[in-house]
Amino acid sequence: MIATNPAGAFFAPLKLTFFVALFVAVPWLLYQLWAFVAPGLYAREKRLAMPLLVSSVLLFYTGCAFAYFLVLPAVFHFLTTFSPEVIAITPDANAYLDFVLAIFFAFGGSFELPVAMVILVLLGWITPQQFKEGRGYAIVGIFVLAAILTPPDVVSQLMLAIPMCLLYELGIHAARWLVPSSVVKKPAA
Repeated sequence: MIATNPAGAFFAPLKLTFFVALFVAVPWLLYQLWAFVAPGLYAREKRLAMPLLVSSVLLFYTGCAFAYFLVLPAVFHFLTTFSPEVIAITPDANAYLDFVLAIFFAFGGSFELPVAMVILVLLGWITPQQFKEGRGYAIVGIFVLAAILTPPDVVSQLMLAIPMCLLYELGIHAARWLVPSSVVKKPAA
């Protein structure tokens, strides 16, 4: 690693420390938010909100772990494979950290897809059947989103799109399982 500006060696560890602290503190912050909001919710809302809150945190962390253990090694291997031997790869510390954080947030956020789908069904905006019928459009949209969120290489795009397709299916099943049929109503056209 190198620092290409005078303050780079100072700000890279500072930025890393901030994001690690945020990453570790999010469950506690969400608990505090829950402790504030929960007394004002009905029992049915509490029953639905708690699984969504816990699953959203777990899915975000799962997405980050997936990126760390599987995606980043594959992407770095892919990108360094195409580098000519006469070019020494010496990444800038800040650029490297920005790249890794972008991958983490892209994968962590993308792994929230089932939670978003359940919330849309709970709000009555869409039904699980409509998600099932729109699967083809969703897959195309997932690949477009993966192309936008990931670096310009096919490996990271596929490594984001394939799990998102599986998470889309998980979201359909979770919406059917978690949302009572009395809540699922046909959205207004």
